[in-house]
Amino acid sequence: MGALAVLVLAGLALAWSGIVNIAASTGHWAITDWFLHWSMRNTVRTYAALTVQAPATDPTGLVSAAGHYAATCATCHGAPGERPSPVMQSATPDAPDLAQAAVTWSDKELFWIIRNGIKFTPMPAWPALAREDEVRRMVAFVRRLPTMTPETYRMLAYGAGGVPAGNPQAFDDALADCERCHADGGRDQPDIPVLGGQKPAYLLDALRGFVAGDRPSGVMSAAAARVDAAMMRALAEHYGKLPGLIEDRDMPQAANTAQEQALVERIVANGLPEHDLPACVKCHAPGKRPDYPVLAGQKESYLAARLRLWRGDPEIVEARQPNDSMAMIARRIPEHLVAPLARHYASTR
Repeated sequence: MGALAVLVLAGLALAWSGIVNIAASTGHWAITDWFLHWSMRNTVRTYAALTVQAPATDPTGLVSAAGHYAATCATCHGAPGERPSPVMQSATPDAPDLAQAAVTWSDKELFWIIRNGIKFTPMPAWPALAREDEVRRMVAFVRRLPTMTPETYRMLAYGAGGVPAGNPQAFDDALADCERCHADGGRDQPDIPVLGGQKPAYLLDALRGFVAGDRPSGVMSAAAARVDAAMMRALAEHYGKLPGLIEDRDMPQAANTAQEQALVERIVANGLPEHDLPACVKCHAPGKRPDYPVLAGQKESYLAARLRLWRGDPEIVEARQPNDSMAMIARRIPEHLVAPLARHYASTR
């Protein structure tokens, strides 16, 4: 016991003395580097096996993942045809080249690393831990880096135009940053919503919510943080004037069964009192609040995904679920009617 106390005191004295060199410029001893990476890999393997549910990857939304990677990850990790920043490569440890490192991890392990980050390294956790759908899309993107060409990467990350580096100062630069994902109604991506014709007040409120963390999204919180308040307002006004969604429009018959459509129309007009579910038109109809979104003509895939995100994990008790209005409403929609309801509103496209 006395020997242990002496060792503890000796360790404290060594730390107090300040002679242990913690400079990143000196790197780690080889044994230290091996031990830290060995420990990290063991931890990732164990936690990925115990906590990550399959599927850990989703290849249907590579554009949003690529855009986020280009804006926030490529500085450290590099990208096809783009070298990482020499500044970030001077960190200890430096960020790995994912074109080489990705093949050494399973999908579940990549998911755990991207979502949770790694302590004592530059690798951060995902900014919105609840958005596991975004993490799955990033896993799919990283998995493709070893074989991705520079041309494919640039098309995924930037689209047809170029995107300026850093925070955009001019409107055209800010718009180009948005258009990398939102051009042409979302570049045919199921996870990217149509913005054209949306209410400017809603778009502005959404951007503010992303920055404040009230509206969880790792991708959009980073994108919205790159523009100031005046630019947010200008972008919201711009997209509101574009063709796309039209609020005051007759809804044609959706591709639902007759039984599904009858129930959906009941939800839209009157709600389901037996489920304490209010009618959709109380908020989402012409003449309602300007900060409530237009749904008519929005993508079916996006609407259904948003409703399921609000519904959350059904295994979590109600008292521990989010209590904001849309989360509570979404949980009251019967699961078998989520897709038909999304199809109903999307049927105007």
